[in-house]
Amino acid sequence: MTTNTPTPEVLRYTAFSSTPSGGNPAGVVLDATALDDSDMLAIAAGLGYSESAFLAAPPEGLGGREGRAYSIRYFSPRAEVPFCGHATIATAIALAERIGPGELVFATRAGTVPVEVAEEDGTLRATLTSVEPHIEEITDADLAETLAALDWPATDLDPAFPPRIAFAGARHLVLAAATRARLADLAYDFARLETLMHRLDLTTVQLVWRESATVFHVRDPFPVGGIVEDPATGAAAAAFGAYARDLGLVPRNAVLTLHQGTDLGRPGELTVTLRAGDPRVRVSGTGTRIS
Repeated sequence: MTTNTPTPEVLRYTAFSSTPSGGNPAGVVLDATALDDSDMLAIAAGLGYSESAFLAAPPEGLGGREGRAYSIRYFSPRAEVPFCGHATIATAIALAERIGPGELVFATRAGTVPVEVAEEDGTLRATLTSVEPHIEEITDADLAETLAALDWPATDLDPAFPPRIAFAGARHLVLAAATRARLADLAYDFARLETLMHRLDLTTVQLVWRESATVFHVRDPFPVGGIVEDPATGAAAAAFGAYARDLGLVPRNAVLTLHQGTDLGRPGELTVTLRAGDPRVRVSGTGTRIS
Protein backbone atom coordinates (compact mmCIF):
# COMPACT_ATOMS: atom_id res chain seq x y z
CA MET A 1 0.00 0.00 0.00
CA THR A 2 1.21 3.50 -0.70
CA THR A 3 1.03 6.13 1.99
CA ASN A 4 -1.99 7.65 0.20
CA THR A 5 -3.93 4.36 0.08
CA PRO A 6 -6.48 3.91 2.86
CA THR A 7 -5.96 0.84 5.03
CA PRO A 8 -8.65 -1.70 4.12
CA GLU A 9 -11.09 -2.96 6.71
CA VAL A 10 -9.93 -6.29 8.10
CA LEU A 11 -12.79 -8.42 9.39
CA ARG A 12 -12.36 -11.32 11.79
CA TYR A 13 -14.62 -14.34 11.45
CA THR A 14 -14.54 -17.90 12.70
CA ALA A 15 -15.60 -20.83 10.53
CA PHE A 16 -17.16 -24.18 11.41
CA SER A 17 -18.65 -22.85 14.64
CA SER A 18 -21.57 -20.59 15.49
CA THR A 19 -19.71 -19.14 18.48
CA PRO A 20 -16.61 -16.92 18.31
CA SER A 21 -14.72 -19.15 20.75
CA GLY A 22 -15.00 -22.22 18.50
CA GLY A 23 -13.90 -23.17 15.01
CA ASN A 24 -11.04 -21.62 13.08
CA PRO A 25 -10.54 -17.83 12.96
CA ALA A 26 -9.75 -16.12 9.66
CA GLY A 27 -9.06 -12.59 8.58
CA VAL A 28 -11.32 -11.40 5.75
CA VAL A 29 -10.65 -8.39 3.53
CA LEU A 30 -13.65 -7.83 1.26
CA ASP A 31 -11.84 -5.31 -0.95
CA ALA A 32 -8.13 -6.04 -1.41
CA THR A 33 -7.88 -4.22 -4.75
CA ALA A 34 -5.23 -1.80 -3.50
CA LEU A 35 -3.09 -4.45 -1.78
CA ASP A 36 -0.01 -6.14 -3.19
CA ASP A 37 1.39 -9.48 -2.07
CA SER A 38 3.54 -8.00 0.67
CA ASP A 39 0.56 -6.06 2.06
CA MET A 40 -1.59 -9.19 2.22
CA LEU A 41 1.19 -11.20 3.82
CA ALA A 42 1.75 -8.46 6.40
CA ILE A 43 -1.95 -8.38 7.29
CA ALA A 44 -2.05 -12.17 7.63
CA ALA A 45 1.08 -12.18 9.77
CA GLY A 46 -0.27 -9.40 11.96
CA LEU A 47 -3.49 -11.30 12.60
CA GLY A 48 -1.63 -14.54 13.32
CA TYR A 49 -4.50 -16.74 12.17
CA SER A 50 -3.73 -19.84 10.15
CA GLU A 51 -5.06 -18.09 7.02
CA SER A 52 -6.69 -14.87 5.91
CA ALA A 53 -8.68 -14.24 2.71
CA PHE A 54 -8.49 -11.30 0.33
CA LEU A 55 -11.13 -10.49 -2.30
CA ALA A 56 -10.84 -8.61 -5.56
CA ALA A 57 -12.76 -8.36 -8.82
CA PRO A 58 -13.39 -11.65 -10.63
CA PRO A 59 -11.40 -12.66 -13.71
CA GLU A 60 -13.15 -12.39 -17.04
CA GLY A 61 -15.29 -15.42 -17.81
CA LEU A 62 -15.60 -16.67 -14.21
CA GLY A 63 -19.39 -16.70 -14.35
CA GLY A 64 -21.74 -16.23 -11.42
CA ARG A 65 -24.17 -13.41 -10.81
CA GLU A 66 -22.91 -9.84 -10.91
CA GLY A 67 -21.77 -8.78 -7.47
CA ARG A 68 -21.52 -12.39 -6.27
CA ALA A 69 -18.34 -13.51 -8.03
CA TYR A 70 -14.80 -12.71 -6.85
CA SER A 71 -11.13 -13.49 -7.08
CA ILE A 72 -9.89 -14.74 -3.71
CA ARG A 73 -6.38 -15.25 -2.37
CA TYR A 74 -5.28 -16.82 0.88
CA PHE A 75 -2.24 -16.04 3.01
CA SER A 76 -0.92 -17.75 6.11
CA PRO A 77 1.42 -15.76 8.37
CA ARG A 78 4.31 -17.09 6.27
CA ALA A 79 3.18 -17.53 2.67
CA GLU A 80 0.35 -17.64 0.17
CA VAL A 81 -1.57 -20.92 -0.06
CA PRO A 82 -3.55 -22.06 -3.13
CA PHE A 83 -6.78 -22.81 -1.30
CA CYS A 84 -8.17 -22.55 2.22
CA GLY A 85 -11.52 -24.02 3.15
CA HIS A 86 -12.16 -22.31 6.47
CA ALA A 87 -11.29 -18.86 5.13
CA THR A 88 -13.64 -19.53 2.20
CA ILE A 89 -16.48 -20.39 4.59
CA ALA A 90 -15.69 -17.33 6.74
CA THR A 91 -15.63 -15.05 3.69
CA ALA A 92 -18.91 -16.45 2.38
CA ILE A 93 -20.59 -15.84 5.75
CA ALA A 94 -19.22 -12.28 5.85
CA LEU A 95 -20.53 -11.60 2.34
CA ALA A 96 -23.93 -13.14 3.07
CA GLU A 97 -24.35 -10.80 6.04
CA ARG A 98 -23.88 -7.88 3.65
CA ILE A 99 -25.47 -8.98 0.36
CA GLY A 100 -27.71 -11.81 1.52
CA PRO A 101 -27.56 -15.59 1.31
CA GLY A 102 -27.34 -17.32 -2.05
CA GLU A 103 -24.77 -18.50 -4.55
CA LEU A 104 -21.21 -17.17 -4.69
CA VAL A 105 -18.35 -18.04 -7.02
CA PHE A 106 -14.67 -17.71 -6.08
CA ALA A 107 -11.71 -17.89 -8.44
CA THR A 108 -8.86 -19.44 -6.42
CA ARG A 109 -5.35 -20.43 -7.45
CA ALA A 110 -6.54 -24.04 -7.27
CA GLY A 111 -9.54 -23.46 -9.54
CA THR A 112 -13.15 -22.28 -9.39
CA VAL A 113 -14.93 -22.89 -6.08
CA PRO A 114 -18.70 -22.31 -5.88
CA VAL A 115 -20.20 -21.61 -2.47
CA GLU A 116 -23.85 -21.69 -1.43
CA VAL A 117 -24.92 -19.80 1.70
CA ALA A 118 -28.29 -20.62 3.25
CA GLU A 119 -30.03 -19.38 6.37
CA GLU A 120 -31.24 -22.14 8.68
CA ASP A 121 -33.21 -21.11 11.78
CA GLY A 122 -31.52 -17.73 11.80
CA THR A 123 -28.02 -19.17 11.35
CA LEU A 124 -25.99 -18.79 8.17
CA ARG A 125 -24.43 -21.97 6.83
CA ALA A 126 -22.02 -22.05 3.89
CA THR A 127 -21.23 -25.00 1.63
CA LEU A 128 -18.21 -24.97 -0.67
CA THR A 129 -17.75 -27.34 -3.59
CA SER A 130 -14.13 -28.37 -4.08
CA VAL A 131 -12.17 -28.60 -7.28
CA GLU A 132 -11.82 -32.14 -8.63
CA PRO A 133 -9.72 -34.15 -6.16
CA HIS A 134 -7.07 -36.80 -6.61
CA ILE A 135 -5.16 -39.22 -4.36
CA GLU A 136 -1.46 -40.20 -4.39
CA GLU A 137 0.55 -42.83 -2.59
CA ILE A 138 3.37 -41.88 -0.25
CA THR A 139 6.72 -43.65 -0.23
CA ASP A 140 7.72 -45.82 2.70
CA ALA A 141 10.66 -43.52 3.40
CA ASP A 142 8.49 -40.39 3.51
CA LEU A 143 5.94 -42.12 5.71
CA ALA A 144 8.69 -43.22 8.09
CA GLU A 145 10.02 -39.66 8.27
CA THR A 146 6.54 -38.30 8.96
CA LEU A 147 5.99 -40.76 11.79
CA ALA A 148 9.40 -39.95 13.23
CA ALA A 149 8.59 -36.22 13.18
CA LEU A 150 5.24 -36.90 14.87
CA ASP A 151 6.86 -39.37 17.31
CA TRP A 152 4.17 -41.89 16.38
CA PRO A 153 5.11 -45.56 16.18
CA ALA A 154 3.75 -47.27 13.08
CA THR A 155 1.79 -49.64 15.32
CA ASP A 156 -0.38 -46.67 16.41
CA LEU A 157 -1.81 -46.29 12.89
CA ASP A 158 -5.18 -47.75 11.94
CA PRO A 159 -4.41 -50.42 9.32
CA ALA A 160 -7.86 -49.93 7.73
CA PHE A 161 -6.81 -46.45 6.55
CA PRO A 162 -3.75 -46.58 4.26
CA PRO A 163 -1.60 -43.42 4.36
CA ARG A 164 -2.15 -41.31 1.25
CA ILE A 165 -1.63 -37.77 -0.01
CA ALA A 166 -5.03 -36.31 -0.92
CA PHE A 167 -5.77 -33.16 -2.92
CA ALA A 168 -9.01 -31.18 -3.20
CA GLY A 169 -7.49 -27.74 -3.70
CA ALA A 170 -4.40 -28.28 -1.53
CA ARG A 171 -2.26 -31.30 -0.68
CA HIS A 172 -2.73 -33.06 2.67
CA LEU A 173 -1.19 -36.26 3.99
CA VAL A 174 -3.91 -38.42 5.58
CA LEU A 175 -2.85 -40.59 8.54
CA ALA A 176 -5.32 -42.46 10.73
CA ALA A 177 -4.76 -43.08 14.43
CA ALA A 178 -5.86 -46.41 15.87
CA THR A 179 -7.20 -44.78 19.06
CA ARG A 180 -8.60 -41.46 20.24
CA ALA A 181 -5.85 -41.34 22.86
CA ARG A 182 -3.20 -41.47 20.12
CA LEU A 183 -4.87 -38.57 18.30
CA ALA A 184 -5.10 -36.55 21.51
CA ASP A 185 -1.39 -36.96 22.25
CA LEU A 186 0.14 -34.61 19.69
CA ALA A 187 3.60 -33.20 20.43
CA TYR A 188 5.67 -33.19 17.25
CA ASP A 189 9.03 -31.94 15.98
CA PHE A 190 7.97 -28.67 14.35
CA ALA A 191 11.10 -28.07 12.26
CA ARG A 192 11.45 -31.68 11.14
CA LEU A 193 7.82 -31.97 10.01
CA GLU A 194 7.97 -28.55 8.34
CA THR A 195 11.00 -29.59 6.27
CA LEU A 196 9.29 -32.76 5.08
CA MET A 197 6.06 -30.95 4.28
CA HIS A 198 7.85 -28.36 2.18
CA ARG A 199 9.56 -31.14 0.24
CA LEU A 200 6.26 -32.93 -0.40
CA ASP A 201 4.35 -29.68 -0.99
CA LEU A 202 1.88 -30.44 1.81
CA THR A 203 -0.39 -27.87 3.40
CA THR A 204 -1.25 -29.90 6.50
CA VAL A 205 -1.06 -33.43 7.80
CA GLN A 206 -4.65 -34.65 8.27
CA LEU A 207 -4.67 -36.87 11.37
CA VAL A 208 -7.94 -38.76 11.79
CA TRP A 209 -9.63 -41.18 14.15
CA ARG A 210 -12.83 -42.96 13.22
CA GLU A 211 -15.52 -42.86 15.91
CA SER A 212 -18.24 -44.51 13.83
CA ALA A 213 -19.16 -45.23 10.21
CA THR A 214 -19.63 -41.53 9.40
CA VAL A 215 -18.14 -39.64 12.36
CA PHE A 216 -14.45 -38.75 12.59
CA HIS A 217 -12.19 -36.69 14.84
CA VAL A 218 -9.37 -34.85 13.11
CA ARG A 219 -6.30 -32.72 13.84
CA ASP A 220 -4.07 -30.82 11.40
CA PRO A 221 -0.47 -29.85 12.15
CA PHE A 222 0.37 -26.78 10.02
CA PRO A 223 4.04 -25.89 10.56
CA VAL A 224 4.50 -24.68 6.96
CA GLY A 225 2.05 -21.88 7.78
CA GLY A 226 3.87 -20.99 10.98
CA ILE A 227 1.06 -22.53 13.05
CA VAL A 228 1.45 -25.55 15.33
CA GLU A 229 -2.08 -26.76 14.60
CA ASP A 230 -5.02 -25.61 12.49
CA PRO A 231 -8.26 -25.62 14.54
CA ALA A 232 -10.64 -26.48 11.64
CA THR A 233 -9.44 -27.26 8.14
CA GLY A 234 -11.96 -27.20 5.30
CA ALA A 235 -9.51 -28.01 2.52
CA ALA A 236 -8.24 -31.04 4.44
CA ALA A 237 -11.83 -32.11 5.11
CA ALA A 238 -12.52 -32.05 1.37
CA ALA A 239 -9.33 -34.00 0.69
CA PHE A 240 -10.24 -36.54 3.36
CA GLY A 241 -13.71 -37.02 1.90
CA ALA A 242 -12.21 -37.80 -1.49
CA TYR A 243 -9.66 -40.14 0.11
CA ALA A 244 -12.27 -42.06 2.13
CA ARG A 245 -14.56 -42.44 -0.88
CA ASP A 246 -11.86 -43.44 -3.34
CA LEU A 247 -10.50 -46.13 -0.99
CA GLY A 248 -13.98 -47.51 -0.35
CA LEU A 249 -13.95 -46.58 3.34
CA VAL A 250 -17.32 -44.82 3.08
CA PRO A 251 -20.18 -45.11 0.54
CA ARG A 252 -20.02 -43.05 -2.63
CA ASN A 253 -23.12 -41.26 -1.38
CA ALA A 254 -22.31 -40.21 2.17
CA VAL A 255 -22.51 -37.40 4.70
CA LEU A 256 -19.57 -37.37 7.10
CA THR A 257 -19.19 -35.37 10.30
CA LEU A 258 -15.68 -34.23 11.27
CA HIS A 259 -15.01 -32.90 14.76
CA GLN A 260 -11.93 -30.72 14.98
CA GLY A 261 -10.45 -28.26 17.46
CA THR A 262 -11.63 -30.04 20.61
CA ASP A 263 -8.07 -30.74 21.74
CA LEU A 264 -7.25 -27.05 21.24
CA GLY A 265 -10.25 -25.79 23.17
CA ARG A 266 -11.83 -24.46 19.94
CA PRO A 267 -14.40 -27.13 18.99
CA GLY A 268 -15.76 -27.03 15.48
CA GLU A 269 -17.83 -29.25 13.22
CA LEU A 270 -17.33 -29.81 9.50
CA THR A 271 -19.86 -31.62 7.31
CA VAL A 272 -18.49 -33.45 4.27
CA THR A 273 -20.96 -34.51 1.58
CA LEU A 274 -20.11 -37.02 -1.14
CA ARG A 275 -22.32 -37.59 -4.19
CA ALA A 276 -22.08 -40.58 -6.49
CA GLY A 277 -21.27 -39.47 -10.02
CA ASP A 278 -19.67 -36.18 -8.90
CA PRO A 279 -15.97 -36.40 -7.99
CA ARG A 280 -16.05 -33.05 -6.20
CA VAL A 281 -16.52 -32.84 -2.43
CA ARG A 282 -18.79 -30.47 -0.54
CA VAL A 283 -17.77 -29.08 2.82
CA SER A 284 -20.17 -27.06 4.92
CA GLY A 285 -20.32 -25.31 8.24
CA THR A 286 -21.53 -22.31 10.16
CA GLY A 287 -19.52 -19.19 10.95
CA THR A 288 -19.75 -16.00 12.89
CA ARG A 289 -17.99 -12.67 13.34
CA ILE A 290 -15.45 -12.35 16.10
CA SER A 291 -16.08 -9.12 18.00
